[in-house]
Amino acid sequence: MPMFKNMSKLYIALTLSAGACAVITGPEPLVASAGDIAAIPGWYLQSTTKVSDGMDALSTPGKDVSSWYRVGARGTVMAGLIENRVYNETDLFYSNNMESIADPSVFDAPWLYREEFTLNPSSGQYFSLKTHGITSKADIYLNGVLITSSEKHQGSYGGHQYGLTDHVNEGANCLLIRAFPTNYLRDFAMGFVDWNPYPADNGTGVWRRVEVSQTGAVSMSPFRVITNFTQSNSEPVKVTFRTDLTDHESSAHRVTINGTVKGPDGSVAVKISETFDVNSKETKTVSINATIRNPDIWWPALWGEQPLYTVQADAITQKQQKFVSDTSSPQKFGIRHVSSKLNKFNDTEFFVNGETFQVIGAGYGPDIFMRFDVDRVHKIFAYMLDMGLNTVRLEGKQEHPELYELADKMGMMVLAGWECCDKWEAWTYNNDANGVKWGESDYAVAKASMLHEAEMMQSHASMLGFLMGSDYWPNNEATEIYLDALKVMDWPNPIIASASKRGYPEALGPSGMKMDGPYEWVPPNYWYNDQEGAAFSFGSELGAGVGTPEIGSLKKFMSDADLETLWKEPDANQYHMSRYDSQFYDRSIYNKALFARYGEPSSLEDYITKSQMADYEATRAQYEGYATQQNATRPATGVIYWMLNSAWPNLHWQLFDYYLSPMGAYFGTKVGARMEHVAYDYENENIWLINHSLEKNENRHIKVDLIDTNGKALSEATVESKTAPLSSKVVASLEGIDEIKDVGLLRLTLTDPKSETVLSRNVYWLSPTTDDLDWSESDWYTTPVSKYVNFTKLETLKAASLKTSIHSLVSQTDDGLTHAEVLLENKSAGPAVFIRLNALNALKNAEIAPIYWSDNYVTLWPNEWLRLTVAFEGDIQHTLIEITGRNMEKVTIKV
Repeated sequence: MPMFKNMSKLYIALTLSAGACAVITGPEPLVASAGDIAAIPGWYLQSTTKVSDGMDALSTPGKDVSSWYRVGARGTVMAGLIENRVYNETDLFYSNNMESIADPSVFDAPWLYREEFTLNPSSGQYFSLKTHGITSKADIYLNGVLITSSEKHQGSYGGHQYGLTDHVNEGANCLLIRAFPTNYLRDFAMGFVDWNPYPADNGTGVWRRVEVSQTGAVSMSPFRVITNFTQSNSEPVKVTFRTDLTDHESSAHRVTINGTVKGPDGSVAVKISETFDVNSKETKTVSINATIRNPDIWWPALWGEQPLYTVQADAITQKQQKFVSDTSSPQKFGIRHVSSKLNKFNDTEFFVNGETFQVIGAGYGPDIFMRFDVDRVHKIFAYMLDMGLNTVRLEGKQEHPELYELADKMGMMVLAGWECCDKWEAWTYNNDANGVKWGESDYAVAKASMLHEAEMMQSHASMLGFLMGSDYWPNNEATEIYLDALKVMDWPNPIIASASKRGYPEALGPSGMKMDGPYEWVPPNYWYNDQEGAAFSFGSELGAGVGTPEIGSLKKFMSDADLETLWKEPDANQYHMSRYDSQFYDRSIYNKALFARYGEPSSLEDYITKSQMADYEATRAQYEGYATQQNATRPATGVIYWMLNSAWPNLHWQLFDYYLSPMGAYFGTKVGARMEHVAYDYENENIWLINHSLEKNENRHIKVDLIDTNGKALSEATVESKTAPLSSKVVASLEGIDEIKDVGLLRLTLTDPKSETVLSRNVYWLSPTTDDLDWSESDWYTTPVSKYVNFTKLETLKAASLKTSIHSLVSQTDDGLTHAEVLLENKSAGPAVFIRLNALNALKNAEIAPIYWSDNYVTLWPNEWLRLTVAFEGDIQHTLIEITGRNMEKVTIKV
């Protein structure tokens, strides 16, 4: 599992980086010299209904607020109240408790964020305040003075910078933010639309850091980085570093920017130095050019390494004496090139370093209370790489700088953009959004939002592109504002009108992306057709709506009554699905297919096992379908599964659950998205050889075995073929499918004949027929099935017996994880079907998560043995492995 190399060191480095600007409030000044930037380290939080003083008095130093809640540097009101144990996350998430525990009326009034800190102002020193995200609008006071009002400071992404120099005190200073209640239909906030129930506070509060900076006479903005690199070669690369110099004084200044660019190994790659004249009170954009010879090129993780350069510089003013006026923070960047084009079918294709880049990704969900945990995001990205995914889509959930730092270092591409619905897409031509239509004042909010997010993302190597809209495109005025802002920020990456083909502004042209569903269950053969969301074009958000957690996780957030309803009432509403007013508030479509195809469940455990089988085949088929068409006549250029993860404990739209436990959907994805793979086409009965790599161009050995449920061979074949980079091809047709009486099992094994390494092992359960899709009745979320296949024979399989063992392994990497192997041997005359391995911490009697299995939910042929590896944090001596399956008794093993 090479993706785990150096992960522990990476996490430590990011944790230190994330906290580098935070300081402890006390007698030491928050910032002390030119170039210092510090985040407000924490806040005192209180509702305006609990205070009697005015804002001018409350923002004066010395006020006793010891009775207020103490919260961290960033967090919504609900996050702060959970931090102070007013609410308990476990209780909130259990059953439908969130409806009654968190009273929304508590958040009808504004909330206050207050903090005192020390400053020592002196002549020639200038102070400013920079906000990065307050939901959704705020008044900001310093030392009794209103710095800005909510008329100006609006929008969750509306970062602003305000001069503080005339208002700072020697010694104690007080900053007060009054955050107003958020309304998703009125405000530019971070909504969840139909993803899940809304948080009681609608995400109100200071959710990103607020920073204070100190400079000399001239300050400079973070560098924007532009290179002339276009494709992989060893030619020297010209790098342009662009920054905005601002003169804070009534006199002009000559400024020299001196700095260094360090290579990935920490050595100096090149020095930079340039002198500029800046007029009084002027903000001037300047550029510094440098040449990097023998550059190290940044690649997405599955294609190569992620070398990062670091630039840092001082701005030195020159009068009677040289004086450091400002110092930039160390800023990392990668040398790479991303582009896109519309092909002859008007489908968007992406390219990374000149190579065709098929997007294989999923849509990210933030925490429901907008809490950010860099360790959790690190684990989420590690899961993505383990599954073979290369891109994360952020639909208006741009999160924090640490996310992009992680993506840069781990090689995860990021497709960012604004969110759908609510206020964001309340255009006159959009009848689907309920938000208040845009007015004149909204465009200023949009401009500030785009400028801030572009500045945050611009230099990151992981950026794939930005979507101006999601379901709908921006109008011409908004498009012009967005494009102007991106131009100001030297945006180097593709800009796409929206994630759908509903329309587009003339300035951007067609999006080249489809949003035709599905979002609900469809059968595996759906993806091998040529309509709706099937495998062609660029699917910006689509999937079979699956992601059922295993029982261990379900019991953490569902009551006994909820669990009874889950399997006994297939059409019942489910609180842990989408919102009550959503199309996806129940599992009726899913359950209709599940009961018809696999049989009505006899217990909760039976329901969950059948759900895992359905989820596994659903995600595998989607990723395989798109993989087979990567170089087709009309290629499948990208696929974003809806979704990657959930904002809270959920029953669908996730590849792993809220507690980071993988499940059937995870391992279906992991099989379907493998770098080299062999897959079965349900619709045309073909066998495909798939290669997502840049370099593999070698002979391959494909073994095809079809048996019935008793283990009797129906057909077998061996195929020799040569694989080619970034391509898929048919290498055989499946023989013997007409011999299947009820259910057949198909095993496809891909081997490198030179090393005899098994590259892919893939087992399907098949019917002699396929599900019949009624394409004429398709809607935006699903395509109905008029006749289902029948897998009920799986309920009467002959019992299988396994021989099992577990052994420690010595890791070949320094990932800090415990490694082990599990050996499974089927001692039966028939197959052992859909075997799940679950690791438990025996001391805590709890499932281990995250955990990285080489494979899971596997099926063994008669007398076949299989070696699986596993990596996790923990002590192998206190680890138990539970092994269950469709036709075997549970077995528990330990070292």
